[in-house]
Amino acid sequence: MLRAYQKLLDKHFLLVQCVQTGSMMAVGDVVAQTLIEKKQNKEFEPMRTVKFGLLGVCFVGPTLTVWYRILAKYLGKSGSSSGALKKVAIDQIVFLPTFLAVFIANVNLMNGKNMRDLKQEMVKTYPDVVINSWKIWPAVQLINFYWVPRHYQVLLVQTVALFWNPYLSWKTQKVH
Repeated sequence: MLRAYQKLLDKHFLLVQCVQTGSMMAVGDVVAQTLIEKKQNKEFEPMRTVKFGLLGVCFVGPTLTVWYRILAKYLGKSGSSSGALKKVAIDQIVFLPTFLAVFIANVNLMNGKNMRDLKQEMVKTYPDVVINSWKIWPAVQLINFYWVPRHYQVLLVQTVALFWNPYLSWKTQKVH
């Protein structure tokens, strides 16, 4: 299975990153709706899951793939402790806050919110999401940037995100 995955990565790197991210984000939304929000069959919103998955395919997957390439190009490949620490610092201080703001804006725009509603949602949602992300992602990214080869970094992040995405879905799509 790993060989087949590696072959797909070799031939269609960006596409694989996008599809795996979208799939894992859709699963995260299903978990959010069924386990966190405890929605029953009639309450379940399949279009919400589709939108969350599409956001993974069209925004999160490509963005992470390009971001990790940029970090590798300017700060070196995996295996260097100073390089890993620099990557984590830049990732968490520069990239993450910006990425989460754009992500939350995209979720709200996909849900038909206007700019006034979007601003209100940012005030309610953004600080909690950023603070909670800083409780998880620095350690994950340190492992990712030190030990994981670049072509598997999005996969590691999305594997951890199987636990993060339900929270992110619930937090960005709940009615306040």
